[in-house]
Amino acid sequence: MQITKRNIELRVDDSLMRVYIATPKPPGRYPGILFYSDIYQLGGAMIRLVNYLAGFGYVVAAPEIFHRIEHVGQVIEPDDIGRMRGNDDARRTTISEYDADCRAVIDCLKSESNVLPDKIGALGFCIGGHLAFRAAFESEIKATVCCYPTGIPSGKLGKGMADTIERVREIKSEMLFVFGTQDPHIPENDRQTIIKSLENAHVAHKVLLYEAEHTFMRDDGYRYDSEKATAAWSEIIAFLKYKFV
Repeated sequence: MQITKRNIELRVDDSLMRVYIATPKPPGRYPGILFYSDIYQLGGAMIRLVNYLAGFGYVVAAPEIFHRIEHVGQVIEPDDIGRMRGNDDARRTTISEYDADCRAVIDCLKSESNVLPDKIGALGFCIGGHLAFRAAFESEIKATVCCYPTGIPSGKLGKGMADTIERVREIKSEMLFVFGTQDPHIPENDRQTIIKSLENAHVAHKVLLYEAEHTFMRDDGYRYDSEKATAAWSEIIAFLKYKFV
């Protein structure tokens, strides 16, 4: 399916937040997806994934997660310096600010005339996977995909301690998790903590494990694994189709 692309601005706490939106080109109404990037914001690798997902029949909205700190349109390079910069931006953003951004993008999706307001999901990578997990606390979110989400058991997300793992019972969304078994940022311990919390809270979920490293779905990095990434995307598309179509 062909898509159209545009950038809009939202004001959150008097900060200008750029949101990149990819939309199916054929007229109609589609499910909406809140899409969270990793710490490098909306560079080429993330934009390609937004566009890819939109082509399956979703209005995909991707905010710049560090808009309070970085200039509009700022892409952080995925290298050693960029990693330090992105992690510092993450540490300087409060949990309540992340949550306010989430609420703003959900409301934005609901206001779009081509979005089905009762069919909204969330998807994210790395820190964005954690943010997608938190988005599932919102009543509108019906399906959530967390790709190698970091910091959930430890509460490491931004400035202060995130209460994410303590709030699992608030989730009404069905969840899909994508993990790499060779990912040191989300060791087996952490994966089991997340899974047990979901089980104890009776949250419907599915876990996919791949023999892969962290960020294995990012096509511009040395950890990229095209075979595993393609397999993961096949599962993600099937999961979203099952939930929304």
